[in-house]
Amino acid sequence: MTVNMILAGVGGQGILSIATVLGRAALALDLNLKQAEVHGMSQRGGDVMSCLRLSDAPIASDLIPAGKVDMIVAMEPMEAMRYLPQLKPGGVVISSSETVANVPGYPERAELCDRLVSLARTHGLECAVFDAESLAREVASPRSSNMVLLGAAAAWLQLPEYLGIAPQEIENAVAAVFAPKGEAVVKSNIEAFRKGLAVGKDSL
Repeated sequence: MTVNMILAGVGGQGILSIATVLGRAALALDLNLKQAEVHGMSQRGGDVMSCLRLSDAPIASDLIPAGKVDMIVAMEPMEAMRYLPQLKPGGVVISSSETVANVPGYPERAELCDRLVSLARTHGLECAVFDAESLAREVASPRSSNMVLLGAAAAWLQLPEYLGIAPQEIENAVAAVFAPKGEAVVKSNIEAFRKGLAVGKDSL
């Protein structure tokens, strides 16, 4: 079984930290892992995307075939919308509602989020859009909003059809990845992860 994920956002939002944590969790479970990254010009608000493939069998390529993405995890709703055509039928979209207006004429936030949800549901996709930054601020700081989003994704990854990766395994990886930054940083990121996990479970 292989789970194909696109992690998307704008430079500086912590997309690659999500990939690092998931990769560490996968390796701890002896899963196979392939990852490919595309970095935009983050200093100008450019897009950042990572293809992440997790499997209990060998993986031939780090690139995901068109229409075979199981899950989009996006820190920004426009970036989530960018990759909707890559999702397979029945796929999942998990996105923060916080926008980064990095182009002229950027849509109003509520309008954009409503459009994302509408498009996803029209195509038979599961979709959860929520304010990850506000939830992160409740338990840690806005910088931990990526861990809130990861927590929401973990709710799906624990399902058998998504490899059944237990949230505790991902939480252990969060602790390991942030350990060099000190106990306080580990604690705040774990709290943010748990906050997102509750949101994800409510969305299932």
